[in-house]
Amino acid sequence: MVERKPRVEVEVEGRPLTLSNLSKVLYPEAGFTKAQVIDYYRRIAPVLVPHLTDRPLTLKRYPNGVDSMFFFEKNATKGRPEWVKTVGIWGHGRGSELHFMLCNDTPTLVYIANLAGLELHPALACAPGLESPTMVVFDLDPGPPADLVTCCNAALVFREYFRAVGLESVAKTSGNKGMQLYVPLNTPITYDETKSWARGLAEVFEAKFPELFVSQMKKSLRDGKVFVDWSQNDANKTTISVYSLRARARPTVSTPISWEEIEVAVKKADASHLVFEAGDVLTRVETVGDLFAPALSLKQQLPDSPRAGTRKRAARARGA
Repeated sequence: MVERKPRVEVEVEGRPLTLSNLSKVLYPEAGFTKAQVIDYYRRIAPVLVPHLTDRPLTLKRYPNGVDSMFFFEKNATKGRPEWVKTVGIWGHGRGSELHFMLCNDTPTLVYIANLAGLELHPALACAPGLESPTMVVFDLDPGPPADLVTCCNAALVFREYFRAVGLESVAKTSGNKGMQLYVPLNTPITYDETKSWARGLAEVFEAKFPELFVSQMKKSLRDGKVFVDWSQNDANKTTISVYSLRARARPTVSTPISWEEIEVAVKKADASHLVFEAGDVLTRVETVGDLFAPALSLKQQLPDSPRAGTRKRAARARGA
């Protein structure tokens, strides 16, 4: 006789859902179960869903927990509820149309959590304007012995530049070992423009601060430095979502952080206060709200390429 997997019928904001295997431990070290994963995503939904709405979503699924096999899912799950919205995108490296899920409400987020979609990787653009990213991202990845404190040092260099050119930015931890910086745009622009601009800035910083930055992807060049991954500014790539769980030993979360918190990490040479697990984030949001909210509404224009600006200044200097 085949044992039936325990299932629970629930209703989320009027949508019926069947949840299964709620007692399954998905984070063995922490004893964090599937029920707790679902509960986290349901409770964080008010601040998370606005950052996912209308963005094609790639899931990183761990059906048997973080210590077992995982897979990326771009094409929306077969048998999904009819109310789960999708968007068709042609190509995406496969030469055919894929139907990406759009997580536009809490029921869809709970449905994804029930799939053990622990990590959420949204696009930088929203449907239907999928050729126009709403922000620029810089993924800061430390090469050992560089660490999160080193990333904080690097982030302050970025902030100084952003301020000099009149740009506001927001930061978040990766939930792993690094962090990401975002420049909200929410104005018409193309990936070619944002990617070129991001690459230019990364290369300028690498030239100016070679002891801190590297803009090239070769891992052999990263030792003790912060790799600035500018290539994430691409229609075919995604970055971990704000408020997403990470598939680490413990249920850490990619968490918005303030510039003051980054400054403290640099001053104390200690970034332990920037590591947040699911419960920490729920409490934190109740206290400080959504520190990532500017990404949704702040409208900005990118200045000229920093790389082009450097060439112009050098040309003027030669002509003097």
